[in-house]
Amino acid sequence: MKLVFMGTPDFAVPILESLVEAGHRVAAVYSQPPRPAGRGHKEQLSPVHARAAHLGILVRTPTSLRTAEAQAEFAALEADAAVVAAYGLILPKAILDAPRLGCVNVHASLLPRWRGAAPIQRAILAGDAETGVTIMRMDVGLDTGPMLIRESILLLPDATASWLHDMLAAMGSRLILPALEGLDEGTLAAVPQPEDGVTYARKLSKDEGRLDWNRPAAELERMVRALNPWPGVWFALGPERVKVLEAVMTPADGAPGTVLDERLTIACGRYALRPVRVQRAGKAPMTAAEMLRGHAIPKGTVLG
Repeated sequence: MKLVFMGTPDFAVPILESLVEAGHRVAAVYSQPPRPAGRGHKEQLSPVHARAAHLGILVRTPTSLRTAEAQAEFAALEADAAVVAAYGLILPKAILDAPRLGCVNVHASLLPRWRGAAPIQRAILAGDAETGVTIMRMDVGLDTGPMLIRESILLLPDATASWLHDMLAAMGSRLILPALEGLDEGTLAAVPQPEDGVTYARKLSKDEGRLDWNRPAAELERMVRALNPWPGVWFALGPERVKVLEAVMTPADGAPGTVLDERLTIACGRYALRPVRVQRAGKAPMTAAEMLRGHAIPKGTVLG
């Protein structure tokens, strides 16, 4: 098939590679424009842009698809279908209708649960027992289109966002192939999403990572697994922010925010949280025990 691929972050790269390896002809890749990053604030290509360029595929980076010029340029590709994976721009109706078979989205949740921008992290934060990937035909709503293929995965109690990201990206790269084949051959019917169970995975924000010791330890432990590496999870130690990279819940009690022992067990609204791996400002990641050897936090200290 002649395809257009639309994606930006690491999650979308395996899906693009799967299409190319399967022999589909990707006429163009659409991705978010290069943006400043790193200490030097040099403009960097998105992961999809970089991979597409390496594969010798034409890359376009419009800031909007609402102009007549952008829509005409897209339609001129005369694609059989567009495959969309975490692209980051709203697709207007003219774009959705341009390919012969429409636009197909690889979404990292079991729709209609977790429509929106951060389904991987929100599933972990909510303590969901399972999640998965849905391949759907796109319409003008936010992840509201009818479903083509849906596959689930169990969310283990120690699942991290990084692990789940990689698992779902691989799943999406596998499922997109039979979805396109079924669409092209007319053997795959699109099924409307259920009206019950709709939730929205709002975009992550920088201020979500602060640990609120008044909350149950189970919630804070899920935060640590869901919000690393970004926006990161932290607590205040005087004027300093200490990132928590890994933590475990333990059945201990005390006033929320109080250090309960020499192992940095911290009381929460229910039970306690014990950081296992941490990172101080300007330092490399280390175990909590290593940090405490160089920077003691006495029992009874109340953390912010």
